[in-house]
Amino acid sequence: MIGQWKEKYPPKQFALLAFTGAPASFPVQQENLPLQKYLEWSDNIEKKAENFIKKVLPKGAFIGIHLRNGIDWVRACQHIPESPGLFAAPQCLGYRNEKGPATSDMCLPSQEMIIRQVKRVVKNINNSVNNNNDRTIKSLFVAADSNHMIDELKSGLHRMKVKVFKYPESDPHVDLAILGKSNHFIGNCISSFSAFVKRERDVKGFTSSFWAFPTQKNSKTSATHEEL
Repeated sequence: MIGQWKEKYPPKQFALLAFTGAPASFPVQQENLPLQKYLEWSDNIEKKAENFIKKVLPKGAFIGIHLRNGIDWVRACQHIPESPGLFAAPQCLGYRNEKGPATSDMCLPSQEMIIRQVKRVVKNINNSVNNNNDRTIKSLFVAADSNHMIDELKSGLHRMKVKVFKYPESDPHVDLAILGKSNHFIGNCISSFSAFVKRERDVKGFTSSFWAFPTQKNSKTSATHEEL
């Protein structure tokens, strides 16, 4: 097949091929994960992301998080009990749910859980770098489809002296590019938006984690999870 493509579209003549759709099915299947390494952001998106990081965020490391909390998502999360592999769930649970079932907390974490997990990640990273000023977490970047929780996160991170930001315009592509460049990313296990960031970061060898995953045995779980 590769030979046929090269014969029909020789690289010297066809430096760029534009397709009308994605090169693989949605949600992304395991065999298609390696395709992410071929993706590159356009110069325009790359420049916007770099300028925001350099000119808006404080000097130092930053964490990127993705919050999915719009009303459409709230309704989608209600299907978790009968659809444990909903959307991008396999990215953390495995394609055969070998790492456990999806939970309501993974899909729609509470405000308290989000703030608690962010604080834990900030503390762990800062301790691991021995409070090196250039490598400690100075800011948090939030991408969201509805509520960015800016005020709540500012209040929760005030004592840790971590400032909270979002991109001033509604531009999901720039959000994705910035999240991909963060020192650590916390995403939504079920969300395909988060999955895009996770795949890009895996290619680059960057660290990522998910809300409420892995499930803590001593944490308060939803009634649905208890039944499962």
